[in-house]
Amino acid sequence: MNSRVVAGSRVDEEAQYEAGLRPRSLNEYIGQDRVRDNLEVSIAAARGRAEALDHVLLYGPPGLGKTTLAYVIGNEMGVAVRATAGPVIEKAGDLAAMLTNLQAHEILFIDEIHRMAPNIEEILYPAMEDYELDIVIGQGPSARSVKVPLPKFTLVGATTRAGLLTGPLRARFGIVHRLDFYQERDIHEIVRRSARILGVPIDEEAGCEIARRSRGTPRIANRLLRRVRDYAQVRADGTVTVEVARAALELLEVDEGGFDEVDRKLLRTIIDKFGGGPVGVNSLAAAISEERDAIEDIYEPFLIQAGFLDRTPRGRVATARAYQYFGLTAPGKDSRLW
Repeated sequence: MNSRVVAGSRVDEEAQYEAGLRPRSLNEYIGQDRVRDNLEVSIAAARGRAEALDHVLLYGPPGLGKTTLAYVIGNEMGVAVRATAGPVIEKAGDLAAMLTNLQAHEILFIDEIHRMAPNIEEILYPAMEDYELDIVIGQGPSARSVKVPLPKFTLVGATTRAGLLTGPLRARFGIVHRLDFYQERDIHEIVRRSARILGVPIDEEAGCEIARRSRGTPRIANRLLRRVRDYAQVRADGTVTVEVARAALELLEVDEGGFDEVDRKLLRTIIDKFGGGPVGVNSLAAAISEERDAIEDIYEPFLIQAGFLDRTPRGRVATARAYQYFGLTAPGKDSRLW
């Protein structure tokens, strides 16, 4: 649910804030060192040859900077970025119009690329591989195929569900990178940078406190920073001290591990209703009145990364760490069917 303060997915009202906080170049981009270093080499090579950058696929949990990286790539290449999203492209003609309007070396950014319809996706195959559009003119026996040349462009695709991409589409991306949750020190640097841009006076220790509860996700860190700023303005003197940060985050019900009420509800449901698991994701979704996709895309990635949840062939299992979090004793392996 997008109303969660610790949700990695973006809500519409945040667009204006995110645009102002986004880095513009690879030098400004904090974290994801491996991805950044690889892109730096690829971009420098493409610019040196005066060619379009190879097609790029970025995947990973929401809020980690896939959209930001797409625009950084455009700035580094010195070209425009034309952005759209997989669910928005309803007709083949819509995508064809976008492709034919691109200039040489420009970037077409498709967010949620895994949600494109199959007939739309098929248009991308010759466009990505041969820089051509196959257009069928007429119907029936008189129909004929016409190839329309396209300028050499770069497709940047972003997805939270790389496993849902078809093999033929994924194979056409020459550069594929996974974005992982950020280290706490990188999130702390992001909080400091965002505080400077927003003009928020903040103590070093307060920045660490916000970073610790941000689930390794820049979008959540920036959201928590804005909420703590509001609290400091209304209930303090405007300066974010560690005491102010802790009080604000306690009011938001975000604990020291970055968990909120929904995380706690999901884990307690597995422990209390399903004996710690394994439990199928459909049963879990029904038990907490949530969508399966929301559990898989929004809730699970961080809980698994933090070691509180295991995804097994038989279903989801609460780990010993989850039991410890609630002050409970985990049952031994002998007491659970595997």
